Amino acid sequence: MMIDPTSSWRRRFRARRNLRRLENERRRYGKIFAGRKLSIPDDEQIRKHFLSGFPALAAKRKGDLSIISIFHDYNWENAALIPSLKSFGTVRHYDWFDRFNHQGKDWMPEMRARMNDDLLKELARWIEAERPDVIFTYLSGELVSPAAMARFRAFAVPSVNLALNDKESFVGKLRKGEAYGMRDICRYFTLCWTSTEDALPKYCVEGALPINLPEGAYPGVHRPYDEEKIYDVTFAGQCYGDRPGLIEALRRNGIAVEAFGHGWPRGALSTEEMVKLYSRSRINLGFGSVADHSETYCLKGRDFEIPMSGGLYLTEHHPELERVYRIGEEIVAYRDFDDLLSKIGYLLSHPREAERIRKAGYERCRSEHTWEHRFERIFRLMGLL
Repeated sequence: MMIDPTSSWRRRFRARRNLRRLENERRRYGKIFAGRKLSIPDDEQIRKHFLSGFPALAAKRKGDLSIISIFHDYNWENAALIPSLKSFGTVRHYDWFDRFNHQGKDWMPEMRARMNDDLLKELARWIEAERPDVIFTYLSGELVSPAAMARFRAFAVPSVNLALNDKESFVGKLRKGEAYGMRDICRYFTLCWTSTEDALPKYCVEGALPINLPEGAYPGVHRPYDEEKIYDVTFAGQCYGDRPGLIEALRRNGIAVEAFGHGWPRGALSTEEMVKLYSRSRINLGFGSVADHSETYCLKGRDFEIPMSGGLYLTEHHPELERVYRIGEEIVAYRDFDDLLSKIGYLLSHPREAERIRKAGYERCRSEHTWEHRFERIFRLMGLL
């Protein structure tokens, strides 16, 4: 494979440019947030908002809710979100992709408007047949327009939207002044669930009601397998940014590490094989930084999927991890390359300690970090349960 000698420079240039963009965005929203004397809503304020907005809303028993869900199944959504939602009641699901491919060149010029019209017609039909208790969505400005969302809000059904990358994509790309991220559409949802804590002021400035909750994992998919440990260290994920350089540096330092996923020589794995990989590995490596943003971190799906699958997890340290795990007791985190080498060496040479951490991480995930736990918290705050 030929190596482009300018690729490292271009990557660093993009990272610096993106960091400046994010910092400018953070400062701008922070100034507006402070100038308006806004505050992040707490649980009580969220409850009051739903009571005032939906005075006829009556709580139901778990399993009795009528739910509409709107999202595309990229590779994990149907397997994790739908069964988790079904534990709360019946689920009607809209996925546009078979008829409206949002990855095609004609998406923004014409296809998005057609999909939005179809979505609204289907919602109207479903709501007339059986009024739902809640609409759960995983949408962005790239997928739905502000005009369509204004019509969506007119249905007057409690709604919650999930956003998993507001760290870099709250605004995101702009097309004719319209944001691909959440900026222009967030105000139309009753509640905005973001996995990015520092995006909360941005939502408030844009007139939305936000709540910060991380992702989860579904134990029906992410579970331990009785597999022999055949790898010392593995990483499963895309090959980009600083990842290939770090993997190669580990190998130069004598660490037997294998990488799987798009862009790596060994290629991508199916979901089942990836979950089995976690059980086959003594250490499962993680990266906390956002793509092309080496100094910008956020919680990721694998932060829960690997421990839920019974894998020992070693990832980059960042403050958000401390909100969901006891570092060093349930997962392990490294601060730089030397620390990573040291932690790998220690864990491989102390298998009993590694096993204790692995089990503790698994138990923490099973007891607190499933998607069902996340939905339960959301639905109770909304007054649905």
